[in-house]
Amino acid sequence: MITVRCKQCNTTIKSDHHTHSCGCPNMMTVIEDKVTAVDLSKVVMIESTRKKKSSDVLSNADLSYQEERRKRKVKRLDFDVR
Repeated sequence: MITVRCKQCNTTIKSDHHTHSCGCPNMMTVIEDKVTAVDLSKVVMIESTRKKKSSDVLSNADLSYQEERRKRKVKRLDFDVR
């Protein structure tokens, strides 16, 4: 659930499973966890219960594999020129 406020008309809207709109020319609309408006700089997020995605996308095994791969040397191939 999120709570947002329109700076233009000073309307506060809490989200639920219905669509809510402030009705001013900015037309801020809240649908569940999505917020749309004509000008999003005039919208303030007051409260959000949505959790941030973790920044650890790679596991420890993946990180160690990437470190080992980074340390590898480049092999040069010698070709005979005819």
